[in-house]
Amino acid sequence: MPVTIDDVRRVVDRLPRSYEAIVRDRVKFRVGSIVWLAFNQEETQMGFAFPKEERAALVESEPDVFFMPRPSDMRFNWVECRLDQLDEARMRELVLDAWRMVVPQKLWPHVDG
Repeated sequence: MPVTIDDVRRVVDRLPRSYEAIVRDRVKFRVGSIVWLAFNQEETQMGFAFPKEERAALVESEPDVFFMPRPSDMRFNWVECRLDQLDEARMRELVLDAWRMVVPQKLWPHVDG
């Protein structure tokens, strides 16, 4: 069964310092002022924090799942994916890894993998 934004919310809800915001009719998740997870307006695609130097390899390895951000977001540590191509375990892994990019390491042990 494809992953939905509500499945993602269940994971994000237990992550310290993260909160949901609506920006221009789009759901985004922040830690402080940093957006680390965001959805398109249709909530079918998810963008997330991801190392710039690794994203080309990720997109090339699974182009049906992952794709590059729009040109204006290429300067950020960011990549995008299609929710209907993820299962729950893969989504959880991507969300936790993205969150870990924007919070202090001391918070990591407060969340089980």
